[in-house]
This record gives sequence, C-alpha cells and structure tokens, in this order.
Amino acid sequence: MFTTVEVRNVAVRGRQLRVAIRHGSGGARSSRPPLLLINGIGASLELLEPFVREIDPAVDVIRFDPPGVGGSSPPPGPYRFGGLCALIGDMLTSLGHEVVDVLGISWGGGVAQHFAMFQRRRCRRLVLAATATGALMVPGKPSVLVHMVTPSRYLDRGYLERVAGDLYGGSARADPAGIAAAMHDGNRVGSSLGYVYQLAAGMGWTSLPFLPLLRQPTLIVAGADDPIIPLANARLMRRLIPDSRLFVYPGGHLGLVTEAAELAPVVDDFLEGDLS
Repeated sequence: MFTTVEVRNVAVRGRQLRVAIRHGSGGARSSRPPLLLINGIGASLELLEPFVREIDPAVDVIRFDPPGVGGSSPPPGPYRFGGLCALIGDMLTSLGHEVVDVLGISWGGGVAQHFAMFQRRRCRRLVLAATATGALMVPGKPSVLVHMVTPSRYLDRGYLERVAGDLYGGSARADPAGIAAAMHDGNRVGSSLGYVYQLAAGMGWTSLPFLPLLRQPTLIVAGADDPIIPLANARLMRRLIPDSRLFVYPGGHLGLVTEAAELAPVVDDFLEGDLS
C-alpha cells in the first residue's frame, strides 16, 4: 500500500513548528483518526521513522519537533506541559484535525498524559510508551540518569556508543553501535537551550493526581529492561488509569525504534480494536 510523507513548517502562535505528516493509503476510508506521535527529550521527528514505517499504512501519522528541537524555531522562553499541549492543539487545528489518537514516548509520554487530561475532547485513545508519572515516580539509577542531563548523546556518537547499553538497556547492551547509528541517522539536533527548556517543562510536574480521571482507553507499553524508566512505573500507571492495559516487552527504553516491527502491530491492534 502506497503512502507519502510531507515534511513542512506550520505557523502556530507566531512560531514555526516542523511537522511530518504521513498520508495514509486509506484516505477518508480509514476507520481511525490520525495518530499523533510525541517524541522523547532531545529527539527530532526522524527518530521514530522505524515505527512509522511499521504502523498500519492506511492511517495518517503526524510527527513534530517541539519548540527548539530539530527544525522547529526556539520558544521565546521556558514553557510548561500545559502551554505545549495548547500549542499542539493549535497545530492540530491548523492541520485540520479535531480528534487524534496520541502516542507519547518517554518525555513525550508525560506530554501525552497531560494532553489526554486537559485536551481530552481531542484525544480518542492514548498509548504511553517507556514513560512514567513525572516528578513522583520510581526513578532510574542516578548513574543512568546523569546521562540525560545534557544532549551529549545526540551530539557525540562515540559517547553514545559507550553509554548506550547502560542507558537504554535491551538490545543496546548487545549492539550499542547499532543504537548509535539509529539515533544519529538523520536526527536533527536542536540547540542546547531547547533541550534545557524541555527539561524545565516537566520539572516538578506529575500526573499522579489526575491519572484516575483519564477516560480514554489507554495502552501502556513498557520494556522489562528499561534503565531510565523502571517497569514499576508502568505497573503503577496501569493501576491508576481506569480503562488501561499493560503490554510488557523484553527490550529496553528504545523498543519503539529497535523492536518497531514487533510493537507496531500491538499498537495497531489496540487502536483498531473494539473496546466496548
């Protein structure tokens, strides 16, 4: 089935967001709304290309670079998840979409939780991958998290190869060079200030108070060997989100990239399925 990908800048609130839209082969006949992907911290929209290639080709897929990341213009100053979610809502309106399914990975999973709660009419179903509840969570080891403080892994391929196994777990332990290649293959690194703003956006934020109020059917996807987000966090979210289910795979933090062929059908089945 033939699909096309359109990459362009979209003006939203006076700033430019770089957006990639895969136009699904189903067109108006597709039974699903577009799938919005919200990436992890520091990563440009290219990183999730392996996952996009595996998702049902009939469905539209929307990716974007947050302000100051990849090809998007920098924000005028620090922002919070609430402001970013409002910006995403305006972006979707500009693209002509009122309702989407939302998948967020890692940092983007926090944004996705916030979007599902405070832009709830625009989110039909929710997928949370390799993510947690924010400031109040079961943390990874400090020796692991220290590598997340700066974007060095995106800037220095050799550095990433040295730390990939301990940082990402899963297949990165056996093939750190492969992980480094995947993360440097076309990824557009934004400014260091943009990375700092991403860190600041979630500082002190937690979804714990509102997770029981989420009404979207939710799929939680978690790796059994994720040093950044221990599996206990996914189990906690499964208990707190009323209409949720948990899928655990044996890999690490980057499962949507390294095991895309195995995980995309799990996501498709959830988004396509009748949950009544």
